Amino acid sequence: MPSSAALRRSRLSTALAFQARPSGDPLEIRDIRLYPLREPSSGRRYTLVRLETRSGLRGWGECPGVSQRDFTEARRILAGIPASAYEIAWRRMAEAPSIRPAIDMALLDLLGRHTKAPAYQVLGGPTRFKVRALASLAGETPAELGSALDRALKSGYRAFSVPVAAPAWPNQGQSFVFQVRGRLEILRKAAGEAADFVLDGGARLSAGDAGALSSEFERYHLLWLDEPCRASSLGAIRKLAAERVTPIGFGRGFDQPAAFQDLLREEAADIVRPNLALHGVSQIRRIAALAETYYVAVAPFHDGGPLATAAALHLAASLPNFFIQQAPLPVNEQDRQMRIAITGVNVEAPVNGFFGLPLGPGLGIEVAERALDRYRERI
Repeated sequence: MPSSAALRRSRLSTALAFQARPSGDPLEIRDIRLYPLREPSSGRRYTLVRLETRSGLRGWGECPGVSQRDFTEARRILAGIPASAYEIAWRRMAEAPSIRPAIDMALLDLLGRHTKAPAYQVLGGPTRFKVRALASLAGETPAELGSALDRALKSGYRAFSVPVAAPAWPNQGQSFVFQVRGRLEILRKAAGEAADFVLDGGARLSAGDAGALSSEFERYHLLWLDEPCRASSLGAIRKLAAERVTPIGFGRGFDQPAAFQDLLREEAADIVRPNLALHGVSQIRRIAALAETYYVAVAPFHDGGPLATAAALHLAASLPNFFIQQAPLPVNEQDRQMRIAITGVNVEAPVNGFFGLPLGPGLGIEVAERALDRYRERI
């Protein structure tokens, strides 16, 4: 006689199979299209993915790029599946990893549009009604960074990620620390007392240089020291986090959820930084739930297009342990206008350091397909 656990699994499998079975549901996916885009000045690339249901409802998602194999797999996997079978589609899309984050966003967009609710409501939120914003400052010299800071301040940001110049060799000692400190002091003075800073190591520092910077900047009360070194040695990272006050952030290069579990188990990070382009909304929610059990905050990494920014804001609203959302800050006006043209509204316009939540159904934006044709990358 089968065990009670076996019976439960059998019933669950039957129920899931019934949900996934084509049934003439108006939310069945009938078409999927790709729109590879390229910004005219920065050259930043991202691909928008459009799903269309039997009833004509359209949902949008975004990912960095899509392989032909994954596109073919996505068409096969999604054929006849209703958008309401969101979890089933997410699990099956593991077979097409490059397009999976975009499909995840597009299904969420469809569900919100169908129920006439913002995506954060579909996700069970909101836990907040505004989202703290973080801008990455681009530049190699103090002058370039100062110019980027001025643009970010005028755009409404009050928190900034500052890159650490690549060290000439490992363990450079005090001269390197003084150089980084001088760069940050200039920016702090220009931004004023209300500004906060993240120091971005870009995983390029040795453990010794990372420790020296962490100790030096304790009195500066950084939001955190981001990716100070490679995550190959969890023991060294744990020592760095345990022996100093400056918070440590890791994870924007992790492509597997298990890497976050190892990081958290070793108590090697104060902030986890899952990449929206790699994990999508659903997987980041799972990573955040795991981090919450360790009292660790989540600051998702995002360097893609404006549609993913909208998805990131809905995600942020649904996470109890959310901290701050990084978003791209276009340097060139052409790129800025392209991003606004795609979404029809400027979702990347913080006010006094905070993004507002998109309030329309789904992701809360209406993609302008004419603009997609204008900016589409010709392959």
